[in-house]
Amino acid sequence: MSQFSYIDIFAGCGGLSLGLHNAGWKGLFAIEKSKDAFETLKYNLIDTTQHFGWNEWLPQTEHDINEVISKYRSELEKLAGTVTLVVGGPPCQGFSMAGQRKKNDIRNTLSDSYIEFISIVKPKFLVFENVQGFTIGFKDENEKKGVPYSVILKGKLGKLGYSVEGKMIDISEFGVPQTRKRYIMVGVLQGKPEMFFDILYKRKNDFLKKKGLNEKVSVGEAIGDLLKENGTLPTPDFKNYVSGVYGEIQSNYQKLMRKGLDNMEGCVADSHRFAKHSEETKRMNEEMLQKCPKLKRVTPKDNLIKNLRKRGVTVLDESKAAPTVTAHPDDFVHYCEPRILTVRESARIQSFPDSFQFKGKYTTGGQLRKIEVPRCTQVGNAVPPLFAEQIGNALMEMMKNGITESEKSTI
Repeated sequence: MSQFSYIDIFAGCGGLSLGLHNAGWKGLFAIEKSKDAFETLKYNLIDTTQHFGWNEWLPQTEHDINEVISKYRSELEKLAGTVTLVVGGPPCQGFSMAGQRKKNDIRNTLSDSYIEFISIVKPKFLVFENVQGFTIGFKDENEKKGVPYSVILKGKLGKLGYSVEGKMIDISEFGVPQTRKRYIMVGVLQGKPEMFFDILYKRKNDFLKKKGLNEKVSVGEAIGDLLKENGTLPTPDFKNYVSGVYGEIQSNYQKLMRKGLDNMEGCVADSHRFAKHSEETKRMNEEMLQKCPKLKRVTPKDNLIKNLRKRGVTVLDESKAAPTVTAHPDDFVHYCEPRILTVRESARIQSFPDSFQFKGKYTTGGQLRKIEVPRCTQVGNAVPPLFAEQIGNALMEMMKNGITESEKSTI
């Protein structure tokens, strides 16, 4: 087994795994219960790159983590102590500050499944990712805040022998063009987990320099070559839709995202299908571009836009990073075109390279949002691969330098 082996649980479409792959890690297998999200992961990280070795006892399909624990416990127990790293974070919607926080959301209890998986496999390292709401206690019926899940999780991991450190991180500081704040928790069986964060921050400038990037990347730098005005062609995988074609590369970030895709001007970008806006929606989008301050969330209560029904819409600013990309494409209006973002544009803002192809439906709505994971949701729920690569690099440096075995206080 590789010295840098890992398992990805709650893997989604594979953003975290893609970053670890680029950092030199080798995946054993991934657990993801959504058929569409797993199809995307499988296409990009199994069928195309053979990144996951994949244990033969586990069928190469979507799985629920509780099903894997109950059905394959004996196989998991045989892995105990041999796996370097387990990564992943349970679905964040119940904790999210952006949506409706729900104390009794069944998805919140998946952190218990995470603990059980860790207790069986006993990896040397663990990395846990979740939203800011994970660090804030839910209020009880008397409006008193309870203990945050992050504190509960730290305590349970401590009982398993892990030293744990967690921090809120603004992903925009790591070359990703969005002000995405996420809680990152690192645990080690031996050593000082805080060293991970020291390395992560100290190495980021060198990492970004090698990629040709500034620390801060704007939306325009990210998606300026994907304008609808470049032209359209019929969408290859969906009838009666049109997709955008590539324009000229205008920034180092675009160059990085299009790496390996040469001479693509005039060709369709994957998942760059434009929404079919009604005339009324077009009118509202045009009005928002004219009237609304950039990066300010506009709601019906503001009375700026006639017939606006959504909880809030934000017009992007070409010269600045985007807010957090969500699972809902109509949360944003493009900075210079009267439309919402495409899946590919959202993926760019999440730092997915254009060679990474998304599978499944493009969008969903209503009650189906609770059970379906279309492309827009896959993108919104993912860990940005560019940041995940830096996570992988920092962990690898800890191992190579023997920091987990030592009492070093400086890097």
